[in-house]
Amino acid sequence: MEEVREGGSALRAPRGGRHAPGGPGEGEARARLGAPRRFSGPRHTDGGRRPGPCSVKVLVTGANGFVGARLVARLCADGHDVVGARGPDNATAARAAARPPGVTWVSLDVTDDASVRACVAPPCDAVVHLAGVALASEANEDPGRAWRVNAEGTARVAWQLADVAKARRPAPLLLVVSSGEVYVPRTDRPHVESDPVAPVTGYAASKLGVELAGWQMWRAAGLRVIVTRAFPHTGAGQDPRFWIPARARILCHAKRSNAPAVNVGDLSAVRDFLHVDDVVDAYVRLLTRGVAGETYNIASGQPVTLEGIHARLEHLLGIRPVREVDASQIRRDARPYLVGDASKLRAATGWAPRYSLDDMLRDVLDAQAN
Repeated sequence: MEEVREGGSALRAPRGGRHAPGGPGEGEARARLGAPRRFSGPRHTDGGRRPGPCSVKVLVTGANGFVGARLVARLCADGHDVVGARGPDNATAARAAARPPGVTWVSLDVTDDASVRACVAPPCDAVVHLAGVALASEANEDPGRAWRVNAEGTARVAWQLADVAKARRPAPLLLVVSSGEVYVPRTDRPHVESDPVAPVTGYAASKLGVELAGWQMWRAAGLRVIVTRAFPHTGAGQDPRFWIPARARILCHAKRSNAPAVNVGDLSAVRDFLHVDDVVDAYVRLLTRGVAGETYNIASGQPVTLEGIHARLEHLLGIRPVREVDASQIRRDARPYLVGDASKLRAATGWAPRYSLDDMLRDVLDAQAN
């Protein structure tokens, strides 16, 4: 990191989002998976790719999670060789039943050295590290566990991958997933990658630890690393404890029961939401067009209040219950504004969101109905 300010406890990323002084040179920086084995296949109007003459081998950790299951399905549809690493306790029956054929499944406990080494030992071209504690409230209730799983787990994956891949050229690419919550809170504009970072919650701290673990192996071992800072995203199948599926469940119940009122918390917070499939598309594009040693925001750049989302859910359901404020639903550590600028990602990969806010909400509501 370029600067550490003790007074403000803020870390500032180097200009342009580059976090890895002393890492591999520019000639090695491009994250493409090697000319003979690069992701390939013609583009299609839906923004994806189809099987081409070559495929690559990708290890996806957290493959039975909300995002991981979608990424595995996308990579398989694109014709790639996928290894899905399942955690010990985060599978749901629905996602387990939806596992696509042709995937090699392995077990992974990121808190155990032997488990991690066994998982990363077989050669692969890239690792997308999604395994971790994803629910902020869960991480904040037990920040020690969040740190062990997220930060130390990533350090373990990066170290073991770098160690077993010493003789491989090019070195495997490790794509690690951080969060927009690592930034110093601001309300005047969307966050860019060069903004200072200073986590204010246990969850955000563990995510900054994820980044630092990746950069350490980039500098010390030459492992090719890309960091993504994903802003909030949702879709069918997300854990119902997240805000949008939780709100959808409450409003669906209100419609079924003709409830005259629903409880709400503070709906003034401003957020930036993406459809999970747009986030998956960003990960896939970064595997082939991202630059190692760089950080990329994954965000829509479109601010929306929680009140606006609540109102759209009501509109889509055709209801207008009275809103009654419930103090127990108000998060004291909630940021008033969390919006990202993904211009860097767009310029590097041609990525752009394909799903609207209503598309996201309809998917969540359909999942609730079914």
